[in-house]
Amino acid sequence: MEIGVYSIGDRTTDPLTGRRPTEREKLRSVVRIAEHAEEVGFDVFALGEHHQPPYASSAPVAVLAYLAARTNRIRLSTAATLITTGDPVRIAEDYATLQHLCDGRLDLLLGRGNAGQAYSWFGRDARDSYPLAAENYALLRRLWAEQDVNWTGTFRTPLRGFTSVPRPLDDVAPFVWHAAVASEETAELAARHGDGLFAMHLFWPWQHTAALVGHYREQFAKHGHGDPDQAIVGLGGQVYVRPRSEDAVEDFRPYFDNAPYASGSALEQYLRQTPLAVGSPQQVIDKVLTFRTYVGDYQRQLFLIDHAGLPEKTVLEQLDLLGAEVLPVLRREFDADRPAPAPSDTAPPR
Repeated sequence: MEIGVYSIGDRTTDPLTGRRPTEREKLRSVVRIAEHAEEVGFDVFALGEHHQPPYASSAPVAVLAYLAARTNRIRLSTAATLITTGDPVRIAEDYATLQHLCDGRLDLLLGRGNAGQAYSWFGRDARDSYPLAAENYALLRRLWAEQDVNWTGTFRTPLRGFTSVPRPLDDVAPFVWHAAVASEETAELAARHGDGLFAMHLFWPWQHTAALVGHYREQFAKHGHGDPDQAIVGLGGQVYVRPRSEDAVEDFRPYFDNAPYASGSALEQYLRQTPLAVGSPQQVIDKVLTFRTYVGDYQRQLFLIDHAGLPEKTVLEQLDLLGAEVLPVLRREFDADRPAPAPSDTAPPR
């Protein structure tokens, strides 16, 4: 089990101070959060890609390259790279370059994005979302696997005898996850290629995630990649922890109310119905350990850590408490209850 954190790079106004970080402040904060995540023992740091306000992280590959030079152990990833609006040639070369710079501690989470207007900004049509993702990913796979590629598709100019450079490190492409909130089509794309499925697992009832992951596992086996329990599953999630549960709820409430997904809902309702975990270390541990009861054994857990205006000081305190009191217990419990045969032989390489 890999346990990590991720940021979507949003510059949301802090509801307590009324202050909104500048773009420079947010980007520098993301770097410090990633560095501290490594220091306290997390396995993965991932960064999202967005191209509209209030986000600052439009170029995660640049930030991750900077982090590659400033970290030593933590795995770097995206949350997510937009396979629909990004050029597969550019993605292939950017992330192969980063793979070399970080000595292979890189994987890639691909997504279609949640802002429909972004398609037109890159000359695409949102109505082509799924076929665009499937075609672009097919080309990306070929660019990493082959040289002298000849390619003709629907959505880009043809390639003739093209070789992307640099080649993947040791001729092994970065491991690929596919991000899905609700899309069975994305789950099927991941299963077809034997890739990982990352269920965003933030704002929906557990039954929704269970159905999505179950469909992916069935398709993974159907395509001959192994048994359903060998499918490679990652989950998102969100936590806020304090030594006392009452303090956690009180502290987090204004930030929950400030988050775009709240939409007037009560924090207590979200705590009952979604994967959101707010409370003491033990309460967070107990909530996270329930995830396996409806998705089965899984390989990666990432927590959204710095959104909704949370100040950097608070985020770093969260990392300290999670690293000291939550991570060791989660690792012990996940390892103790992992079924045999374990899916570790198909998990992303470390």
